[in-house]
Amino acid sequence: MNRLIRAPLQPLTYSRWLHLCVPMLLVALWGFIDPRHLWVPALVIAPLGLLPRVRMAEGLQARFLLTPDEWSSGEGAISASPSKRWGDRWRTVLWLEVRMLLAAAAMFATVVLAMATVELLALALGFPLESSEVLPVVPPRWLAALLVPLPPLALVTVVHLMGDLVTLVAVRLLGPSTADRLSVLEERTEQLLERTRIARELHDTIGHALTVAVVQAGAARAAGDPAFTERALDAIEETGRAALEDLERVLVVLRHAGPRPSQRPTLADAGRLLESTRASGAEVDAELDGPLDSLPGPVSQEAYRILQEALTNVLRHCGPVPVRVRVDVTKKGLELEVTNPLPADAEDAAPGPGGGGSGLRGIRQRAALLGGTADTGPHAGRWRVRARLPLKGIG
Repeated sequence: MNRLIRAPLQPLTYSRWLHLCVPMLLVALWGFIDPRHLWVPALVIAPLGLLPRVRMAEGLQARFLLTPDEWSSGEGAISASPSKRWGDRWRTVLWLEVRMLLAAAAMFATVVLAMATVELLALALGFPLESSEVLPVVPPRWLAALLVPLPPLALVTVVHLMGDLVTLVAVRLLGPSTADRLSVLEERTEQLLERTRIARELHDTIGHALTVAVVQAGAARAAGDPAFTERALDAIEETGRAALEDLERVLVVLRHAGPRPSQRPTLADAGRLLESTRASGAEVDAELDGPLDSLPGPVSQEAYRILQEALTNVLRHCGPVPVRVRVDVTKKGLELEVTNPLPADAEDAAPGPGGGGSGLRGIRQRAALLGGTADTGPHAGRWRVRARLPLKGIG
């Protein structure tokens, strides 16, 4: 009831009424050609619904006049894209016919109630009216004066209800199909996964760079050797430059504009990780066997990030200690293992370096996304990060 009371003051009521009137323009034009067969336009417009862009035009018009809030936001329950499937085309055909029918009903009510208002007003003002075109009986002057407000109120009510009805029908027939909704959900899921991946890469890249910089700066200050200090500054510069490249690439992806400055680093670029770790004072014994250059992109990229996170954890929690890196590539898969001594105060502690934080969880998540496994923890008196990534089924 409150909606009906507010309806005359709402612009939406009149924009929906305009939407209902638009199809009648075609009927009016046809009336000059053949006024005896005004149903012909309903047959003429039906095949137009099979044209893909007709659905887009109808959707845009419905958004603009029926749901203007969706027009401003660019999203909503009414689609504004061309037909992609035959199901969309047949729903558009049905929409055109139903819209024509509703438009005829709305226009009939508009004309009849408007004429009734004019006749009642003429009677109330004292103009003689021998016969009525729409009123069932000609009332006396005093009664006509009382009845004058009723047809306009009825017209507003009918227009409001017809507007709600045509909007409901538009949502059903011009709205996205089940396949479209699934496509949108998949796209949003991909976006969320991409954001999660970007967040992990920023964590790995920036964390590694800052860890190397802190360790190098501390070692250079403690050493007091100009030659060592120069090597430390070179290592900080190289690590920082690599981190800036990764950061720039991530920002370009977030902006969705311009070419990528570089591809994601792969296991073939592991040398710079090992060198930056060595430059931090750690002794790195690396053994990389197998065709690293021919690894599938996803496997090589995620393996690089796992190795980066493992080496960062070593420097962050244990300092420049001896580290053993082993990478073995076979036909079945890739096995990556990084081991280092446990800290002196953590010989009996289960968590070990990394404390089971987000870095270690990220390692396990990266492996799981590729169908592999990763385990981290103490092993034979040392801390071990081991990941196994399958190659079969990954392109």
